[in-house]
Amino acid sequence: QVQLVESGGGLVQPGGSLRLSCAASGSIFSINTMGWYRQAPGKQRELVATITKRGSTNYADSVKGRFTISRDNAKNTVYLEMNSLKSEDTAVYYCNLIDSLYRPYWGQGTQVTVSS
Repeated sequence: QVQLVESGGGLVQPGGSLRLSCAASGSIFSINTMGWYRQAPGKQRELVATITKRGSTNYADSVKGRFTISRDNAKNTVYLEMNSLKSEDTAVYYCNLIDSLYRPYWGQGTQVTVSS
């Protein structure tokens, strides 16, 4: 079993910042890609950012220049630094892990609310 535990969500004003963390534990064969997805009410889950084990990153156009994804391979942890937050960033953010056998795993989600 693989567990992904997210933390760092909360309520923030527009223009503010938050940092999400996701720690993976359990029977991890080998981690390939880690990433963050989000789902707003009434919308489909969408990709926010991913990072490979070699450090290559990919971002949704809507967050480029504002969000930064990073990972600590020794700790099996991925981070998402979110700056200049907008109301449209409000969503449940989910951590995702793809292992070397291309099996996907998901965290339970953490709520991010951007509101004044």
